[in-house]
Amino acid sequence: MPRRLLPALLLTTAALLTLLPAASAPAAPVPAVRPADDPPGDEAYPSAEEVARAKAEADTKAADATALEARLTAARTELDRIGQAAEQAVEAYNGALARLAKAQQAAKAAAARAATAEAARARAADRAAGLAAEMYRQGASPQLAALDALLGSHGPGELSAQATAVGVAGAQTRQILDDATSTAKAAARAAADARRAEGAARTAADTVRTVKDAAQQRLTDQQRQVTEIGRRQDTLLAELAAARDTSVDLERQRQDALEEIARREAEEAARRAELERAAADHARLHPAPEREQPWSAEGAEAALAFARSVIGLPYIWGGEGPQGYDCSGLTMMAWRRGGKNLTHFAADQYAESTPVTYDRLRPGDLIFWTRTGRAADIYHVAIYLGDDQMIEAPRPGTAIKQASLWIMGRPDFYARP
Repeated sequence: MPRRLLPALLLTTAALLTLLPAASAPAAPVPAVRPADDPPGDEAYPSAEEVARAKAEADTKAADATALEARLTAARTELDRIGQAAEQAVEAYNGALARLAKAQQAAKAAAARAATAEAARARAADRAAGLAAEMYRQGASPQLAALDALLGSHGPGELSAQATAVGVAGAQTRQILDDATSTAKAAARAAADARRAEGAARTAADTVRTVKDAAQQRLTDQQRQVTEIGRRQDTLLAELAAARDTSVDLERQRQDALEEIARREAEEAARRAELERAAADHARLHPAPEREQPWSAEGAEAALAFARSVIGLPYIWGGEGPQGYDCSGLTMMAWRRGGKNLTHFAADQYAESTPVTYDRLRPGDLIFWTRTGRAADIYHVAIYLGDDQMIEAPRPGTAIKQASLWIMGRPDFYARP
């Protein structure tokens, strides 16, 4: 073979060797599941029983995690419920205070009317006493005395004058007696009214004390339950982290994210429901164009400026500032800056304002919630900021904040002070 062909032949042989199939090399072992009845050996492969046990453990952990998440959700719902109940107790106290103030004002007015009626009765009684004294001195009534003068008259002119005197004397006597009688009756009625008003004020004061004690007890219970639920949530988060082989911090972040997603979905559902309700109500109640309710831009801006300035202050039940406010205390003081006097009671604030619909909301308007759908049972109020945002004093244990209009679900009423 020519020497120059040898290198080419060697290269061709090397290339063919590299193209040989992989099957020519020893095959790698294929893992296999050992039968359950096969005794364990040195091999590292799980048995069918071990696989089944691992799957059951994973399923148990997943079920545990799901149950723990459900319990965390229930704890958050319970926090919302007890917070709402505490705020209802606070507004019940505010309502009792408002009724007491009205009862005290009514009692004061009734006492003033009684004093005026008694003074009139005393004047009428003095006149009647004077009439009686005159009759005693003359030994007869003024009418009889005038008749004696009439019979003893000299001439037609004197006769005419005496006849007039008889009529005047009779009319004056009747008027004096009628005045004495009517003013005595009026004084008696006014005195009875004053006694009733005073009794109503005392009853209202007793109610305030009772409601205040109930509200304080409710708030104490709420604070205790919040602490207990907080500890329960920490325990549940630790168990959830163990079930998922993660950390408590990661699970807390995950729960916060899930809660935020749920909150946004609920707010969007409430907004859609309100739009549908507003459209239906508008078509049913206002088929013709409706005149816009009066609205003061200056008053609304002054009210909102105050509300913005107290964001971050704590919720204080019965609070009217300056350290803190409750929900109706906040809106009352805000609109006091806006030039309107509102009662420190959410239900009364609605009654003192002009109802509007969602589609006619303007900044500064008030938003109300009730559990029964009745305006008399309103328990929460906030002030509208615009763009579906509001400023509110949410509930005991929280701070005044800006929030979504839909954070508590669809509001029940809207009104313009």
